[in-house]
Amino acid sequence: MKKRLLSFLLLAACLSPAAAQPPFEKTVEPLPGERWWGGFVALGNRMPYPAELAEQDLARINYNNQSVPLLLSSEGRYVWSEHPFRFRIEQGRLHLSSDHEALEAVHAGKSLRDAYAAASAAHFPPSGTIPAELFFSMPQYNTWIELMYDQNQRDIMRYARKAVENGFPQGIFMIDDNWQNDYGNFDFKASRFPDPRGMIDSLHAMGFRVMLWISPYVSPDSPEFRELERKGYLLKTRRGDPAIVRWWNGYSACYDLTNPEAVAYLRGKLEENRSKYGTDGFKFDGGDVAYMQAEPYLYHDPEGDPNRYMQRWAELGGTFACNELRACWKLGGQPVVQRLGDKDYSWRALQLLIPDMTAAGLLGHPYTCPDMIGGGQFTSFLGVERFDEELIVRSAQVHALMPMMQFSVAPWRILSPENAAVCARYAQLHRQFGPYILSLAHHASKTGEPIVRAMEYAFPHEGFLECRDQFMLGDRYLVAPMVTPGTQREVRLPRGVWRDDRGETFRGPKRIETDVPLDRLPYYERIR
Repeated sequence: MKKRLLSFLLLAACLSPAAAQPPFEKTVEPLPGERWWGGFVALGNRMPYPAELAEQDLARINYNNQSVPLLLSSEGRYVWSEHPFRFRIEQGRLHLSSDHEALEAVHAGKSLRDAYAAASAAHFPPSGTIPAELFFSMPQYNTWIELMYDQNQRDIMRYARKAVENGFPQGIFMIDDNWQNDYGNFDFKASRFPDPRGMIDSLHAMGFRVMLWISPYVSPDSPEFRELERKGYLLKTRRGDPAIVRWWNGYSACYDLTNPEAVAYLRGKLEENRSKYGTDGFKFDGGDVAYMQAEPYLYHDPEGDPNRYMQRWAELGGTFACNELRACWKLGGQPVVQRLGDKDYSWRALQLLIPDMTAAGLLGHPYTCPDMIGGGQFTSFLGVERFDEELIVRSAQVHALMPMMQFSVAPWRILSPENAAVCARYAQLHRQFGPYILSLAHHASKTGEPIVRAMEYAFPHEGFLECRDQFMLGDRYLVAPMVTPGTQREVRLPRGVWRDDRGETFRGPKRIETDVPLDRLPYYERIR
């Protein structure tokens, strides 16, 4: 009888209004002229956010890219939480909602830069270390767009040799998805890779460092699945069975990355791969919050959730000097290479690169690569018979003075010899700027400052709030690429004296109409 009474009381308590904690709600009244950035790297192209923004939920979506529980204001305020929250903007008012804690807008100064500096110092201070230096000083090459799911030794070596023959500097070389026997297995397919160690040794001899694509997913009913199930290292359903998660490539089980033993086991498997094949590092794909929403899964960590899962995946990536992430939760200031989510092969996608890259820096990720040159969304390349050569060249130019540049579609295959040579020239320009970009990476590791900086960040309250087509590389170079078809653009110079890539000097503030032939990338060095 006592047991029944106790059970009834517990049930009643669970169903009572007091038991269901209402969310913490907060409305932040705008300061004069105030605008907001933050939350999602992939929404950088909408930042600063307009006066009306539909609700965004950091617990349920990540827009195929990094997400951070941080909002920054042009007037020096910021909002931070250790937990995911929801936010929307209505008539300029910022509405915050959290299931975990009361949120406040912290006053930190008078500008976007002040807000970022205070938030970084308080909540994600820089680690003092950077990823492998080669990321910043040389171009990268990824086999995805050329080979897609047909990764094989012959074509990989052909791609690498063609890059060298066409005057492209050797940097990091990434072998993408479908090189392995199964998901969760880290051996090469013998039918496609007759001598994988010899292949990697040859790539090393050519001057490349080699990374392999991996994910946290495990092919169901594979030998690896059965072993991981026996060890208890797989994510589970509430019934205790291995969870089968739907992601972009089908249905898979996945490592429970909230289990330290499972992470240690997985890291051991990756080290076995490095020892056996000579691999330098890994591209850590997947783990997205958005793929973990089908049901409430049973995590090893009692506080585990999709966001923490995504964070643990990125933390594992950061234990390798050669790493790349596309999805991440928090981890600002850590030595992890981030990449923008796959962009289409289109002019509109090219226009997203600058604002999304500046958003990445404002969310604490200075070591970011702007996707793949020409786009990384493979479906947009299917059936293309004649490539827009202007678009590919302009894409290479946008990448050239970013922290990293990554080729995938082969310029020497799809472009005229003249335009392929222009792309090679800008790959060489990236190499020439390598020492400066590397110095900015080391600076970021100590101060947290972005490498690619929004104009409003660098020159607050000087009319650059909506500027999305030019950026600062550190505090020395203003870069103004072409992101639309044509050979003419306006460049807005802030105060100071600037010398352009042609040697001409200008005094700002000033608006310049400049000609931009296909072989030119306009950039301006601040000389005082």
